[in-house]
Amino acid sequence: MDAIRLRNPFVTGYYEGEEYFCDRKEEVALLQKHIDNGRHITLISPRRLGKTGLIEHFFAQSYLKKEYYTFFVDIYATTSLSEFVALMGKEIFKKLKPVKTKWGESFLQMVSSLRPGVKMGSMTGDFTLELGLGDIQSAETTLDEIFDYLECADRHCVVAIDEFQQISYYDEKNVEALLRTKIQHCKNVTFIYTGSSRHMISQMFHSQAKPFYQSAIGISLKPIPKEVYCDFVCEMFGKYDKRIQPAVVDYVYDEYEGYTWYMQMMMNELFALTAVGEECDMQMISTAHANIIMSQEDYYRETLTLLATRQKMLLLAMAKEYVKSRKWIRGITSSGFIKKYKLPSASSVQSALRGLIDKNIVSVNECSYRISDFFLTEWCATYL
Repeated sequence: MDAIRLRNPFVTGYYEGEEYFCDRKEEVALLQKHIDNGRHITLISPRRLGKTGLIEHFFAQSYLKKEYYTFFVDIYATTSLSEFVALMGKEIFKKLKPVKTKWGESFLQMVSSLRPGVKMGSMTGDFTLELGLGDIQSAETTLDEIFDYLECADRHCVVAIDEFQQISYYDEKNVEALLRTKIQHCKNVTFIYTGSSRHMISQMFHSQAKPFYQSAIGISLKPIPKEVYCDFVCEMFGKYDKRIQPAVVDYVYDEYEGYTWYMQMMMNELFALTAVGEECDMQMISTAHANIIMSQEDYYRETLTLLATRQKMLLLAMAKEYVKSRKWIRGITSSGFIKKYKLPSASSVQSALRGLIDKNIVSVNECSYRISDFFLTEWCATYL
């Protein structure tokens, strides 16, 4: 692969390839071990730590592509079983269209309850089959057909369901039991359930009252070791005839607690600010930091307009507290915190906190809290 194919090697938001992916060798080996031994997996990590990238990197391994069919379904934005089934059907259909095997071409025959529409490409004028939510008449029937289809595959299938805890919010009340009943009869499919809500995923797989109790091996994703990430950054800069002071990487790593997406955003901007043949130093950090935050300002303002007044008050208080201490916040409902930031009663703060957690705006670590988005934290504390 050409080392300078990308103008900026610090990729954010998508998987570009192994050359631009940092480490995770142990995690890939562990995933492969469990998959090869037919074990379902739960992969838990906070958002922005890199679990989606890890799955995409794992699925890109030549061994896995040769031995398995792999499918990745992100259900974060789904609200019902019908949407879940539509996404799964669409992913399988999209992945198998180029597969020239009898099994790959039999999808629409075996999943007969789907009625895909015909769509004409705006640029090419070519007609293609597209699957959408409106093509599903009975979600449970289509799900049965999809699972039956995967069971007939000429290779073992691996299905990764991203943000699996989302099924707990579906309109239907029996989705967990329904999925568990169908999945436990699958012999030719191994599932990877990923989630960013440790509490919810743990409850789903470790509570005896839940259908998925002890049905998967748990993996908890941790930050990439600092020294490994530092070596990766220095190597990437060097490949493009640029340099970066290790102290810069140390600072960025500590500032964002090793969360991959935020570090990559900073490195992407720092790389852009560094001229060929020059060195990135500590003085560039504030410029990169301001550039990123201001590029997100419209989105952050919109986020705040959608919050209730008390949620907004609490969010601003948390931002100021975190920026001062650089620690997860404890005692949010204490009289001291409430008086310090002139918040309403403890009960209203507790209610606002629950709302922010439900919206994934605030993260929880035992009895400590912080705003999930580091850049949002800094924008609130600096500009409001």
